[in-house]
Amino acid sequence: MAKEKAVAASSLRKEYSIGGTVVEALKGVDLTVLTGEFIVVRGPSGAGKTTLLNIIGGLDKPSSGEILVLGHDLVKYDEYFLATFRCTNIGYIFQSYNLISTLTAKENLAFPMHLAGWDEEKIEQKSDDLLKLVGLTGRADHFPSQLSGGEQQRAAFARALANDPLILLADEPTGNLDLDTGLKVIDILKGLKRKKTVVVVTHDERVQRLADRTLVMSDGKVVSKE
Repeated sequence: MAKEKAVAASSLRKEYSIGGTVVEALKGVDLTVLTGEFIVVRGPSGAGKTTLLNIIGGLDKPSSGEILVLGHDLVKYDEYFLATFRCTNIGYIFQSYNLISTLTAKENLAFPMHLAGWDEEKIEQKSDDLLKLVGLTGRADHFPSQLSGGEQQRAAFARALANDPLILLADEPTGNLDLDTGLKVIDILKGLKRKKTVVVVTHDERVQRLADRTLVMSDGKVVSKE
């Protein structure tokens, strides 16, 4: 039985205007990700990798082209729908963490579950489970400013899993981690194979070895598929 398409992108283009200059971040990208696939995207800085993730995650819209995620044409929807869609279906591990500075590590994890309307007992249990998963139980009540870069990265990883998303998007998830912590995150990623659809931007060869397929991007285009 053929797998469904979790992501289907066609002729994606994205342009930004910076100081009167038009920058083409994506130049006609075609992409299909099947349900349950683990896809790695790699390429040099400025290749368009993060822009592609942002469009798949509904955080940005293409200048032209089509992007279908879980059967929804994201170009057609307003921000209210997209916010609800992301909260329900998408987990995103940002390279810059994007933790809420006024919330503790545990509260950051709980925040998307509150938005989704989970009951307090379930939120409490899931938050504790996720903190344990990423080795942050002892840092639950610390604010982001009190956490190291690696600890913030792990908290961001746990938050991305909070609502049990169907699709996990990760932008350099091991980029700021020491060797041991990086191995822990890779082990978690390995455990997600086949259970979730995963798209990871990474230069980490250890993560690349988990991939079902690897896409190489350069200058806003997918230049090879491995």
